[in-house]
Amino acid sequence: MAQSKEMNISPDVIAEAVKRAMAALGQESAKGVAANNLNGTLDAQRDYPLAEKRPDLVKSASGLALKDITLDKAVSGEIGFDDVKIRPETLEYQAQIAESIHRPKIAANLRRAAEMTQIPDERLLEMYGMLRPYRCTKQELLDLANDLETKYQARICAGFVREACDVYEKRNRLKR
Repeated sequence: MAQSKEMNISPDVIAEAVKRAMAALGQESAKGVAANNLNGTLDAQRDYPLAEKRPDLVKSASGLALKDITLDKAVSGEIGFDDVKIRPETLEYQAQIAESIHRPKIAANLRRAAEMTQIPDERLLEMYGMLRPYRCTKQELLDLANDLETKYQARICAGFVREACDVYEKRNRLKR
């Protein structure tokens, strides 16, 4: 693991950052990079359900393999919340499976969910409150979208916030 002064950075986080940078540069799609890491795109017939057919791909946010997450370990306190949280890569794999059965909307939702795994829970709750009608000004929502895009590389989520901002403005639902 690469280390900085204040945090450990796993190889998966680095791979994800490279994937997003390449997609932003337009050189490869985010799906393409993940598929290259697997030597091909996942397919529902061959790979679904992941837990049964590709358990090697399923890991928790902390890096635990699926087989290492047991009820006994949870009860005894050996594993914590991060040990059962989903990784963005797992959601990308599920998105590839959805695409393989021609379900692009489900794939898009899974990719948005993957972005959200990188946002701290406290921030997600703040965002939920901010997105309620009359809670924020236009500038506050635009700042939120920019924060999502720059701080968390959550471009899909940022797009949804910008869309909500436009709708709220047209329907007169912004804070004054």
